[in-house]
Parts: sequence; structure tokens; C-alpha cells
Amino acid sequence: MSSQNILSRGIRSVKDIFFRENTPTHKAGLVIEPGNWGEYDPFLLMAEDFFQRGTFGMHPHRGIETVTYVIDGKLEHMDNKGNSSELFPGDVQWMTAGKGIIHSEEPAVGDTVHSLQLWVNLPSDKKMTEPRYQNMRAQDMPVRHEDGAIIRVFSGVSNGVQADTKNHVPVTMVEMLLEPGSTVRQDLPGGYNGFLYVLDGKGRFGRGDTEGKKGQVLWLERGDDLYPSEVKVHAEEKLHVLLYAGQPIGERVVARGPFVMNTEEEIIQAYQDYREGKFG
Repeated sequence: MSSQNILSRGIRSVKDIFFRENTPTHKAGLVIEPGNWGEYDPFLLMAEDFFQRGTFGMHPHRGIETVTYVIDGKLEHMDNKGNSSELFPGDVQWMTAGKGIIHSEEPAVGDTVHSLQLWVNLPSDKKMTEPRYQNMRAQDMPVRHEDGAIIRVFSGVSNGVQADTKNHVPVTMVEMLLEPGSTVRQDLPGGYNGFLYVLDGKGRFGRGDTEGKKGQVLWLERGDDLYPSEVKVHAEEKLHVLLYAGQPIGERVVARGPFVMNTEEEIIQAYQDYREGKFG
């Protein structure tokens, strides 16, 4: 294969583009709808929420990780293990529910929180792992600087700049802030499956210079495991975008409410364990 063909193959294009959908409850929208397990693997769903106190009180999870990015407001988090924390704009919480956690995510009194929450699937051998938290402050994360661009690395690598985030499933998560006219390229392993979400502004993305603007999801074409790949991002106006990409798991998904397992029997067990107080 010629070097030209390898280069062309390595620059990913955008295969799908769509707007998130609004729902009538607490002004929320699904960025990634649940149910497309194979297509979105290892991601399960992502919601963009605008909510006030009393929306997400104590509730359980098993078999997943939640990745919460705070866009605006102060988010107070606590769980049944005695853990508590506060998240501010630009912060990310990477919560591994594992074998079971009961937690709440509440805005400060009188505040409205605008956030994105991504659910990452866990492989079968990690479904019952011990719960853990990684609270990642925006000001503490490694940053890649390019001409007219700032790339904050919350997980994975961006052109040699690496986060120390612990992953059960390899995931790259970067936040890109671009000035008008600037262009960056984000490297990704060829086998990673991923998407971009435009928080603000307008730009062109991928090999085909697909236009994307605020509120749009741009799903990337699959790469080749044998070759590295990259995603090109060009800002036509001031641009704020998040990129998520991860290694597909390739396992059966059975999801019921807040529990995501591999079999119906495991889901039944999860509900039984929750009712019997085995989540702690």
C-alpha cells in the first residue's frame, strides 16, 4: 500500500450527523440514544441536562461508568459509601459504578446545572469491580497548546499529551477550544469508535470537511485496527467541541434502567441485590 493511501485511510471522515433530541422533562436531550449497542460500543448513551435540585436524587447503578462533564453551575455529588464532592464548570467526574453504587447528583440550592453525562459500558470481567471516583478539575488536566487552539486531555492522549486517568475500557476524551480559522488534528487508535459533540460555534470536521454546529453530534467512521488514525477539526467561528472515542468491547448488552449487564439473569440479580441492600 502506498504512503498516500495509508495517509488517506488514516484521516477519518464523519459518517453520521444529527441533532440531540429534546424531551419535555427538566429540559434534557439525548445526545446518544440507548439501544444502539453495537453501533455505539463501548458507549451506551449520553444526555445533555439542564436541571435544578430534586431531579437526580439517590439512585443506583451497576455494570457501567458515568462520565459527567459540567458546562455550567455547581453540581454536588454524594453516595451511600459516604463519598461527597463538588464539580464546577469544566470539571469531569469519572464514576465507576462497578458492582453497585447508590448516589445523587444535585445542583447547589438555587442553582441550575447544565451538564453532559456519558455512560460507558464495562466488559464482563469488570462488571462487578469495586466502585471508584476520579474527580478531574479543569485547571489540573494536561493541556495541549496549538496555534489558536487549546486541547484539554481528560482521558487518553492528544499528540503526546497524556492524562493519567484510569480506564477499565480505553477511552480518549478531549475538550477542544479553537479560535476562528484554526485547525487541529486529534490522533486516535485505528480501532477506536467515537464521536464529536459541538457545544458552541461552527466548524468543519474529518476528511470530507463535514460542517458541524452547536448542538450537533458527528459520529466518526470506523478506523482500521492495523493503522493509527486522526480526526481533523477546523473552526469557522469560535468553536467549543468535545471528542469521545473508545475501544469497542464486542459483548452482549442487556440493560434495564440503571443496570447494564450481559444476561437477563444478571439483571434480575442486580435488582434483587439492590432490594436486599447489598449495594451498601
